[in-house]
Amino acid sequence: MVGLGMIFDETYRPFFESCHEAPIFDRRVGSVDLRLVSVATRTGTRADQLMKCWSAASRPVFESFAGSDSVDRLLASDVHAVCIATPDDRHFEPARKALQAGKHVLIEKPAVLNLSELDELVELAGKRQVLCKIVYHKLLDPDHKKLRTLYRDGVLQHVNNGYCSLLEPKSISTGQFAEWISGRNPASYVAVHYLKLIDFTFGPDWRLKRIHATGQRGIVGSSNGSTWDSVQLQVTYEYPDAREATFDIHTSWVTPDNFPGYVDQEVQFRFDNSIWLAHQRKRGVELAIEGRTPQDFKNTPNYHYNGSFLEPWGERCQRGYGIEVISRFFQEVGYVEFGTRAQRTDRLAEMRSLTYNDVSADRNCVAIVQALEALLTRLASGDAGSWVEVNGSLGGLVLFSRNRSPEVLYSPAV
Repeated sequence: MVGLGMIFDETYRPFFESCHEAPIFDRRVGSVDLRLVSVATRTGTRADQLMKCWSAASRPVFESFAGSDSVDRLLASDVHAVCIATPDDRHFEPARKALQAGKHVLIEKPAVLNLSELDELVELAGKRQVLCKIVYHKLLDPDHKKLRTLYRDGVLQHVNNGYCSLLEPKSISTGQFAEWISGRNPASYVAVHYLKLIDFTFGPDWRLKRIHATGQRGIVGSSNGSTWDSVQLQVTYEYPDAREATFDIHTSWVTPDNFPGYVDQEVQFRFDNSIWLAHQRKRGVELAIEGRTPQDFKNTPNYHYNGSFLEPWGERCQRGYGIEVISRFFQEVGYVEFGTRAQRTDRLAEMRSLTYNDVSADRNCVAIVQALEALLTRLASGDAGSWVEVNGSLGGLVLFSRNRSPEVLYSPAV
């Protein structure tokens, strides 16, 4: 495990703790034992805290590597797969090293911040014959599964436009992420959830065409700096018949901490024959506890993502689609590794063909992230109104501005 921050605590930690109680089971390969054997962090502080908790609960101990060479030392230990849950601008290097070492890799979204890095990871995964997958847990949200089912079955016909929002609390930007948030933006961090949802659900019979973005500053950082409070991203696709579909995605991490839900998130999609409206915070549960909501408990919780439960048969567990997506990765690794030598090549190809999470299917998402980063950099310099064209006459990603010559961000076709 590389990184032991908030994402680890919310999803990876309960997953690994559940694996201590029971193995992963896949009927194709049987039971697979899984345990966390080593972690790499910058300081080792969180690892020490986790070690104390696990030792007290009689869970297996792990090796802790801290410092600038922590990933190298982790890879020299006895690990078969590596999960990367570092800040989004620190994904590439540990992923590259892990793939080069022949390890299966799971990376938190976004995989990387530009297409050149993505190309290198795809090439390495193929060369070393291992899996490289991305965590897009919103694809496993039951509401989003139903959306895709209805679209694939032809019930919802031809998406025309959409609006998505994901608004994080101020405690994220000023507390949990304060160490790394300088120069970053909430869209690269969370808009990618919806970029993948849109691309996976409604594609692939269209092409990415152009990207616009703007944003606001002044709360998390200075009003003329490079740290963004809120971002409004617009993405346009084009169908073979030249019709277009445009999606607006709004993100922020400055919502008041006493907001009734942990995050506010919704999607709206309009089709030729229908409309889909979903609010992931308002799923029918409202809660009020004197003196405890909305701080200790939220008024409108989302227990589908990650919830702690007392089962009817007395067992306590933690589950949700945020944890399920990690379990699924290790099922895929087990399927590849626990067959015969002759089966491995075919099984690897089968798992790499899964476009919901394979790194090779992440081109549109990473292209949008790279365009977004360039647009915000240009905006921070005082040049508003820029846009990025995809696969035009000048290159794969080209940044256009009113006051400057076009800048090629990525030459090959996206």
